[in-house]
Amino acid sequence: MVRIAELSGEPGSLALGSSRGVGRLIAALLAGVGLFLILGMSDVRAAGPSVALDSFPKQKLTDRAALQNGAKLYMNYCLGCHGISQVRYSRLADLGLTQDQIKSNLILTDAKPGDLIKTTMPLKESASWFGKAPPDLSLTARSRSSGAGSGADWIYTYLRGYYLDPSRPTGWNNIVYPAVGMPHVLWDLQGERTAEFKKVASHGEEKLVFDRYVQKSPGRMTSAEYDNAVADLTAFLSWAAEPVAQTRKQVGVWVLLFLGIFFVFAWRLNAAYWRDIR
Repeated sequence: MVRIAELSGEPGSLALGSSRGVGRLIAALLAGVGLFLILGMSDVRAAGPSVALDSFPKQKLTDRAALQNGAKLYMNYCLGCHGISQVRYSRLADLGLTQDQIKSNLILTDAKPGDLIKTTMPLKESASWFGKAPPDLSLTARSRSSGAGSGADWIYTYLRGYYLDPSRPTGWNNIVYPAVGMPHVLWDLQGERTAEFKKVASHGEEKLVFDRYVQKSPGRMTSAEYDNAVADLTAFLSWAAEPVAQTRKQVGVWVLLFLGIFFVFAWRLNAAYWRDIR
């Protein structure tokens, strides 16, 4: 047991026992922080998916055309069930869209530009239809981050991980999210495909792991076109999770540059000040 402090000196005073005690205290605190970080990372990795995540093309995050296309896909295919209620329609102007473009192309209900982007699906009924109410996706790109990859990697792989499964109520399953309740809403773009699994020995036991997909019928997009569309949609959801992320990073660079220049002036001023005193 580490002794944090002991009584010494005059009665009623509390002081650290010795420099050795202080060293032990610091060592104990560092060990505790290290253990917390290790356990925390272990929990994050354990919460990650059982399959390797594909890398989301990060250049999409600064591509306005991609973000605009992602917004269009979201409004047409996702908003019927999932809202992004932390973002207002008017905020889409940050993607390079005018108010007229937002009202004409992206507001598909009687909502106003200043309204939050909410789904019209009733929560109680949707819970009985799907077994669980479809979640709001405002922070999905952040909450799905794990040791296996970023939240964007998770979304990008998830939307490309659907396959036909007659045993499921919707007829679809997902490699990233097994026994998923959400149907494959983008199936007309990707087409229909099945998944093949193979047996792999692990710790003396055999288990089935994903091997490959087999395309059964084509969609309206080629495989490359679908991957690109999903990347655009993922970029939009990443933007929705933190619309000021790119601005924050740009400001951060300027702040660091300012602090670096200020440090040089402060260091020289400090040296000149103490030279006169000494």
